[in-house]
Amino acid sequence: MKILVTGTAGFIGFHLAKRLLERGDTVIGIDNINDYYDVNLKNDRLIETGIDTSELEYGKSIKSTKYANYTFIKLDICDSDGLVTCFKNYQFDAVCNLAAQAGVRYSITNPEVYIDTNIRGFLNILECCRNFKISHLLYASSSSVYGLNKNMPFSTHESVNHPVSLYAASKKSNELMAHAYSYLFNLPTTGLRFFTVYGPWGRPDMALFIFTKAILEGEAIEVYNKGEMSRDFTYIDDIVEGIVQVIDTPSEANPDWNAESPDPATSRVPYSVYNIGRGEPVSLLKFIDEIEKHTGIKAKKTFLPMQAGDVAETSADIHDLTNKLHFQPLTSVGVGVKNFVNWFNNYYTSICQNQTKIIHNEDSLS
Repeated sequence: MKILVTGTAGFIGFHLAKRLLERGDTVIGIDNINDYYDVNLKNDRLIETGIDTSELEYGKSIKSTKYANYTFIKLDICDSDGLVTCFKNYQFDAVCNLAAQAGVRYSITNPEVYIDTNIRGFLNILECCRNFKISHLLYASSSSVYGLNKNMPFSTHESVNHPVSLYAASKKSNELMAHAYSYLFNLPTTGLRFFTVYGPWGRPDMALFIFTKAILEGEAIEVYNKGEMSRDFTYIDDIVEGIVQVIDTPSEANPDWNAESPDPATSRVPYSVYNIGRGEPVSLLKFIDEIEKHTGIKAKKTFLPMQAGDVAETSADIHDLTNKLHFQPLTSVGVGVKNFVNWFNNYYTSICQNQTKIIHNEDSLS
């Protein structure tokens, strides 16, 4: 297929593009490469996929030197004219929208950005998918939409009407907007509620990156809610395999959908929402234990109260994705953290030769 993947300088988009390219799809990747976090990391992801970042220019198509079937364009999904031109030029079969302003805490102090990108930008994606007759739109939602919900594990068949951050509200809005377009224009849409994705090339604002960096540098890590938290940590390779399976399986109308007892996860139009996680939550302190194990360094912990916009626990009910698409996450947290620490060590020692030496003695930890 010819697939548009938005956000390919980002963590998940980068890995997804590689996976699709390696199986033979043609991928057009776009990203605005904003400075929400280290632009150098974003550029290095692009370089890893054969994009010459010295050629980066807004709106310019750059062919990969590594994958003959990959083209990257620096483009913002908020640019409706630029997006229309992209759709017109490439005539996509499917679209995977991973471009978004991420971060729960950042949304508390910078709310306008979330409306611009996550609402306005997503509307532009929907309009292009409608007007260019795209056969399937897959888009990133988030486990954050569950908000005040305490029923564990989280199920897509329950309502999510009590978000605790604007980021979560913007993702819930995406699901509602997608349903409207599925209903009005028969556009097949599928939302994926990601659960705490981690792994090599991960975002610097995520806990694993922050903790690993601090531990290796001998700094204290901030542990919120006094460590009484758990997350459904999901390794990036498992997430990507799930996304690929969903891309290949456009949503269909649910013939058993009942308007008198409406199922939020499906509809009588081609619309679906899935959880995509490991389905096995891990305590935050256990997660930190794994980082300590694979760095060989005991963490210095500063225990703090819960932060605004955060939740104590997440746990994904993934039965729908498993039953319908045979999704099966395979990577344990121990293996995933080990892979991340190895990547972090190799990546940062290779570009920071004169900085603090990062010690990683795996033999002593086997």
